Amino acid sequence: MQKLFVIKIGGNVIDSEAALQSFLTDFAAIEGNKILIHGGGKIATKLGEQLGIESKYINGRRITDDATIDLVTMVYGGLVNKKIVAQLQSKHCNAIGLTGADGNIIPATKRPVKEVDFGWVGDVEGSALRVESVRLLLDGGLVPVFAPLTHDGCGHILNTNADTVASSLAVALSRFYDVRLIYCFEKKGILENVDDDNSVINIINKKIHQQLLSEQKLFAGILPKIDNAFAAIDAGVKEVLVGDARDLIQNTTEKTIGTLFIN
Repeated sequence: MQKLFVIKIGGNVIDSEAALQSFLTDFAAIEGNKILIHGGGKIATKLGEQLGIESKYINGRRITDDATIDLVTMVYGGLVNKKIVAQLQSKHCNAIGLTGADGNIIPATKRPVKEVDFGWVGDVEGSALRVESVRLLLDGGLVPVFAPLTHDGCGHILNTNADTVASSLAVALSRFYDVRLIYCFEKKGILENVDDDNSVINIINKKIHQQLLSEQKLFAGILPKIDNAFAAIDAGVKEVLVGDARDLIQNTTEKTIGTLFIN
């Protein structure tokens, strides 16, 4: 099968114009099939303040009320997405901006109200994704750039975690491509010693994972990323990599710098 890179960037890259330009230059230089998924939460918060829309969080998760879903639709699907697409075009990368509503690619379900009402937040069922349109775009030489927005099939846009969008796309497309899912964040990878940025664990499989847990070498904040990585692997993604956005080019090769998760 052809190789496909599914790459997610977070706010720490988007919030810095210099970091974003450097990342997009590297992303444009990657040959072959690739997809980009981006966040943009800090920009939404800043613009919301200017518009008088207060950002509310519970346990670090944004509450997406009626005003906020309009805000994040404008910011994620409009401002951030189209600026990235325009910048990629200037770097001779033929990008096309999308949300999960376009082509009915990522249907979702509004999160049910339990202890907390998160509002217009979408939960994705991986088997519901319709990636035929994505395959057509890739076959046509286009580079999809996804904002973290889905839809409920009833006319409502839903705010959805960008990591979830990236993982869901990677899993759905793993039936047709040899997928490496890359999460770019502020560290060079999963660290054996949280105080030593050079203590990157280069490869993790389930046996190594259990050993690291038993030796208590993994700090609590990184455990959700590890769980997400193995969930993607278990669902068919060949490789998941967690690393620094500045190492993107190297992390698309066989000699990776970040942490590579394998089965």
